[in-house]
Amino acid sequence: MADSNENQQDKGKEQEQEQYGVLLYYKYTEIPDLNSLLSFYNSNCTSLSLLGRVRLSLHGVNVTVGGKLSSLEKHIEAVKAISLFEGTDFKLASCHFPLNDKVAHECGFTSLSIRIVKELVTFTPYPLVKAPDVSNAGRHLSAVEFHSALQSAGKLVDKESLAEDKGLVLLDARNLYETRIGKFDMPNVDTLDPRIRQYSDLPSWIDDNSEQLRGKNVLMYCTGGIRCEMASAYIRSKGAGFENVFQLYGGIQRYLEQFPDGGFFKGKNFVFDHRISVGSADANILGTCLLCGLSFDDYSSRCRCSYCRMLVLVCDSCREEEAVYVCELCQKHGKVVESNVAENGEQQDILPQVQLKTISSDTILSPQLPGGQGVRPPRKLRILCLHGFRQNASGFKGRTASLAKKLKNIAELVFVDAPHELPFIYHPCVSEQECSDESSFSSLQILPPTETCRGKFAWLIAPDSKGRSATDWEKADSPFDPLQYLQQTEGFDVSLSYLKTIFSRDGPFDGILGFSQGAAMAALLCAQKGRLKGDIDFRFAILCSGFALPFVEIESGSINCPSLHIFGCVPGKDRQIANKTSRELSSLFEDGCSIIIEHDCGHIIPTRTPYIDEIKGFLHRFL
Repeated sequence: MADSNENQQDKGKEQEQEQYGVLLYYKYTEIPDLNSLLSFYNSNCTSLSLLGRVRLSLHGVNVTVGGKLSSLEKHIEAVKAISLFEGTDFKLASCHFPLNDKVAHECGFTSLSIRIVKELVTFTPYPLVKAPDVSNAGRHLSAVEFHSALQSAGKLVDKESLAEDKGLVLLDARNLYETRIGKFDMPNVDTLDPRIRQYSDLPSWIDDNSEQLRGKNVLMYCTGGIRCEMASAYIRSKGAGFENVFQLYGGIQRYLEQFPDGGFFKGKNFVFDHRISVGSADANILGTCLLCGLSFDDYSSRCRCSYCRMLVLVCDSCREEEAVYVCELCQKHGKVVESNVAENGEQQDILPQVQLKTISSDTILSPQLPGGQGVRPPRKLRILCLHGFRQNASGFKGRTASLAKKLKNIAELVFVDAPHELPFIYHPCVSEQECSDESSFSSLQILPPTETCRGKFAWLIAPDSKGRSATDWEKADSPFDPLQYLQQTEGFDVSLSYLKTIFSRDGPFDGILGFSQGAAMAALLCAQKGRLKGDIDFRFAILCSGFALPFVEIESGSINCPSLHIFGCVPGKDRQIANKTSRELSSLFEDGCSIIIEHDCGHIIPTRTPYIDEIKGFLHRFL
């Protein structure tokens, strides 16, 4: 026993001597050869045993990795040797070895994830008509210049800095759970805190509050600087009156290094790694417990809002196992916690029941058919069902008949055709047995008249899609490609507008169930729940054989929405959507708000035991 204790102590001393660290850096620059850069990061980070996230795009890189301090220093030297990274600000900090496995897992520090993405940070969860040009971003201010600007409260820092005749506003580009525990505070300076759940909600806040920014000197800041690059460019893209936008170079991290006493920054800087937050010499606590209101700023317990899954602060005295918490944003929108007396006489907090309007349980919604209205039992959930590519509401309803029957006492499934109608196509060399529901109509010797066939629809289509214009069958250009979904990148705006109409006309709905491409569409709605509030409201999502849409980048663990992910297990039980692809989609949801069911039934939604019991268990959380 003594030898064992000594070994553990020696191991702990070794870890201390190795000195662990965290490295953050980003660089906006044109990348001429992404595959070459991908190979470099794979080789370098793996050989140095670095863990964390590396995001590569045609427009630059965004890196957050951890490891031995000596390994991180070697990585920096290797990156500096690449001319593309000239002038990069490498933020390296020594820290303790990750001690909390749950926190490390949530922050992505238990593995190495290297991905090629479209956006380095997800500014919007859908394509903008005209994306902001990062080369038009606000001017960088050093920590000293930023401090001086605040101290001067709108006066000139130097001749090329802030416009003298403009007022000054301070804009925090971070999320509410970050600003709760730390922010800049300067008397006589207007400070704007958007109080958003996620970064992709910021553009809509800017649009709604642009008059507070017009004609002002806007000083922006975020954790490390990258979020201000795109956000400041977006503000400046609004034209006249929005030219004077400035950003804190290196973010709060560089500011606290320059001003160890905290300067004008009060509280702690929230960080997206196992450290959780970083403070200054100022020990004052800015955050407060959600329940009792006492000073508290420790997120290590990872308590979350039971509605939207955003992190909340709950002190040690108030925290209980399986307790129900409602964040301030959900409270603002009328979400509450009700008390219930259990059989043992103890009081329990529960989420309230909601009386909902409904339509008949066998209704199929389409752009041409209005839905009816009536009244239903209060404990029955309404779930809007989104079919897969080249399917329709009628066919999807038939395929899920067993699921609807087994859920009939707790849920009503409502089916809707997607807005993009597709041509009828056939594969002359493919047998009926080999065709799947998404590989187009099977090859038959005699093709039925198209007027007798139900239309086929999609939520997203390929850029060269012609839609349904012909009245006859069309021969497929090529054999069925299981990766066809990677080319289906157009039509999102039309589908989003259409779903807003469905929710307005036939809602409300408690949840969304999506299958294959329908699941990809549903996931995108989950990613922008905050932005869509009031237009598309739902409480949960069930994503079956889903995949992440290829034209939008969503950070791992960033989606705050309770979700159930159902997909085929390894090896390759689902021949349409690979296990890895569906698992990558589930990883975009915050840990703790997603449940995974893997099955061996193919490209379907399983309804036999034990899968149906797990599905019912998930739904019962919302009754």
